[in-house]
Amino acid sequence: MTIERDILARSKRLFLRYGIRSVTMDDISKEMGISKKTLYQYVDNKADLIRRILYQTLQEEKAAQEKISQAAQDAIEEMIGIVKHVTRMLSMVPPSTLYDMQKYYRESWELMQAHNTDHVCDTILDNIHRGREEGVYRTDFNPQFVARLFVGKIPLIADEELFPSKEYAREQLFVEFINYHLHGIASERGLQLMQHYLANEKLSGL
Repeated sequence: MTIERDILARSKRLFLRYGIRSVTMDDISKEMGISKKTLYQYVDNKADLIRRILYQTLQEEKAAQEKISQAAQDAIEEMIGIVKHVTRMLSMVPPSTLYDMQKYYRESWELMQAHNTDHVCDTILDNIHRGREEGVYRTDFNPQFVARLFVGKIPLIADEELFPSKEYAREQLFVEFINYHLHGIASERGLQLMQHYLANEKLSGL
């Protein structure tokens, strides 16, 4: 691993463990065992570091979602796989991280929003078209509207004020979310598949 990749990897672990605002560049240089002068040879500042970590993470997310889609036997399994993956990723993020990014690191926040609007929305659209071709989704709804609605609701699940982590298990919120989503668009055959997958995968136990 190069020094640059090591900086990104270790900084990401620190941010996920302690939150974005709590971790300083001094903390990162100490974690790396290098001076701040050396650290600044690889990143311009903290905002640049966060942006680069986020960009790398989003590229990894794209690859992971593509792998899930290719491995799924049908659109229902694909959607459940995507939700399971998002659930695992979200459980690693401190509740304050999205708030801090939105308030203090707008460039990174806008990068993430663009990812959601473009890639994630396209992924859900592809899933809808696949499901219709397979007969597991209904055809009496607007795909663009549903895809955008899906993407728009994801931040609500991570909203600490709306769903305090002390009262709501984040994993269970996503279980309810996938049930809500699929019950709104699935055909009878699709609902049967959903129940089959949820029972076998034991998604509620994530």
